[in-house]
Amino acid sequence: MKHAGKIFFGCLLGLTCQTAMALELQSPDVSNQVRMKKQQEYKGFGCDGDNISPALKWKDIPSGTKSFALTIHDPDAPTGSGWWHWVVFNIPRDTRELPANAGDPASGLMPEGAIQSRTDFGTGGYGGPCPPKGHGTHHYNITLYALDVEKLPLKEDAPAAQVGFHINRHKLAESTITGLYSRK
Repeated sequence: MKHAGKIFFGCLLGLTCQTAMALELQSPDVSNQVRMKKQQEYKGFGCDGDNISPALKWKDIPSGTKSFALTIHDPDAPTGSGWWHWVVFNIPRDTRELPANAGDPASGLMPEGAIQSRTDFGTGGYGGPCPPKGHGTHHYNITLYALDVEKLPLKEDAPAAQVGFHINRHKLAESTITGLYSRK
């Protein structure tokens, strides 16, 4: 708000004024700061969920957006660096939603050209929440990034840290929904 007065004064002088829109990520399956559903839980590592990626949609796309990337990261995983549950890049710029289960590479629901890179489960595609029993509530940051390039210069098996580096070099905006999950 420190520059709001200057912007308002410029608008009064007849200079071009635009209301900045912020990229907005939404989901009918995951609500911010609310427990995620069993259907999103991973199937494996002692978890018995359905491992279905949530449906996602977005709006208020920044000017200059040429593609999108999407990640799900659990910073509470007891690894020292968190856990990457889903890493997707090269999502075409005209895409505005991903249906539920698009994270299953065999489903054919991901837009053409999008790459589901390697997660910390060791494979591409969505891997749902599966925190250790009794480890408390974990936060699953589902983040969509608007990027200024059509494609990131990466291979399909690129590790999450490498994808993250390129995302951060090219991001125009980001929006996050944080789902919660725990196991007793």
